[in-house]
Amino acid sequence: METTKTVMTDNQAHEQTRILVQAAAAVCEEKKGEETRILELDPADSGLSDFFLVTSAANDRQAIAIADEIELRLKRSFGVMPNSVEGRRHGDWILLDYVDFVVHVFLKERRTFYDIERLRKSARPLTPAQFDTELKAALAAKTRAVRGKSAAKKAATKKPVARKAPAKKAAAPVKKTAAKKRAPAKK
Repeated sequence: METTKTVMTDNQAHEQTRILVQAAAAVCEEKKGEETRILELDPADSGLSDFFLVTSAANDRQAIAIADEIELRLKRSFGVMPNSVEGRRHGDWILLDYVDFVVHVFLKERRTFYDIERLRKSARPLTPAQFDTELKAALAAKTRAVRGKSAAKKAATKKPVARKAPAKKAAAPVKKTAAKKRAPAKK
């Protein structure tokens, strides 16, 4: 049996990563994570990762609950597991490494101490709402582009319709009237 391998372009992979980050950020919001931020890393830092998702928890149990739910949701919805997980036992800084993005769940005081946002000054910080708006706009633009291409393709492959010449109107029926007798023409 032959299998086909799907190869994603860089743009498609980046878009898929954005969807995963959005899903993880939604979990942070649902689990009452505080000051959730998405750091879109500078392309110079992209060797490390494309995004950092950073959120704070009030206590270690909440931090563990947020990390567990992110892991579970991404596994169930997308079949994605983290490459590695660090800090779950202590719960003061939990790191979920998904390669293209990294989730940091901090206790408030740990987040203040390490200040990842300051360390990544070149990163563009976004709230989950801003990130969601950008993702929806990008997907809408892609949809419009695909629809435009398919409409153009349909127009190009559509066979021209041979139009029939309009039917000639039938001549009005001739009324039969009594023929007038004409006088024979004089020669």
